[in-house]
Amino acid sequence: MTTTARGLAGIKALAGEDLGHSRWLPVGQERVNTFADATDDHQWIHVDAERAKEGPFGGTIAHGYLTLALVIPLFNDLLAIEDVTMSINYGLDKVRFPSPVRVGSRIRLGAVVAEVTDVPGDGVQMVCDFTVEAEGSAKPACVARAVYRHYA
Repeated sequence: MTTTARGLAGIKALAGEDLGHSRWLPVGQERVNTFADATDDHQWIHVDAERAKEGPFGGTIAHGYLTLALVIPLFNDLLAIEDVTMSINYGLDKVRFPSPVRVGSRIRLGAVVAEVTDVPGDGVQMVCDFTVEAEGSAKPACVARAVYRHYA
């Protein structure tokens, strides 16, 4: 279920809130190949299904940065922000990839709004703790602390 925050006051009210989990999103070979083409990262563990069968993961895996990029549509499942003039991705404080995302599996996002603070220019900074779960894996595929800024 999507949470809706209206204006800066609505964003501030989210501090400390667990936003729950997104839908499950399939990660297929076509998506991985497209990402490889976009980033010029054609390492065999991502794009060579035959060779990857004999590799350390028993098949192809998604790029870590692809997993991170998929946070964007998954976070949109969890939070809608209205009545602001601009929202920007301000950066990441920490990112780790504890386990691979096997091609053909699904991922979902869990998110907690860790803190919300005022910033100059009539805005707020929202820090979110993200955990990307990979179907069938005991460890998360990605953990990240993301920083966003929203302006009135």
